[in-house]
Amino acid sequence: MLVAILVMAGLAILLGAILGFAALKFKVEGNPLIEQVGAILPQTQCGQCGYPGCAPYAEAVAKGEAEINLCIPGGNAVAKGISELMGVEFKPVGGDDADSGPKPKQVAFIDESLCIGCTACLKPCPQDAILGASKLMHTILPDYCTGCEKCVPVCPVDCITMVPIKEDIASWKWRYPVIPLQNIAAESEGQP
Repeated sequence: MLVAILVMAGLAILLGAILGFAALKFKVEGNPLIEQVGAILPQTQCGQCGYPGCAPYAEAVAKGEAEINLCIPGGNAVAKGISELMGVEFKPVGGDDADSGPKPKQVAFIDESLCIGCTACLKPCPQDAILGASKLMHTILPDYCTGCEKCVPVCPVDCITMVPIKEDIASWKWRYPVIPLQNIAAESEGQP
């Protein structure tokens, strides 16, 4: 019995050493730019950019296959961060026209009197923000809804609409001022 345990332990050590050597020998380096772009993105996985999540969008941006201004939840702050990282010209979210701007933050709303309980909206929701069961009316959990609009086109009775979030005391977020650090450094060097 002791011999069997020693043989198994020896095999485990040998195979572990082989796997460790193979992991070092055949290591594939990833693109660090993809990770840096991914760190800037909000990681909501909403799909509003046209990609199935933030990681595929970050990969497409790093390869130069996607525009930098497609992340609607991140807004212009994310687009500016990506443009600085990539060294490309900033484009505002929502297009080149600065007047159009990004869409306002919104959440889905289900008109429960029209809902037939088909559950077609449950699967496309990436955040599981829809609560309901088969043949029962559904409702949206607004705290979890990212406003991705994936549930709207799949509803067969058109009972889902997008409602803009009003800014009030409970939902207002402080917008931090963006100060170019290069200008501050240049000004401080010029002063005594």
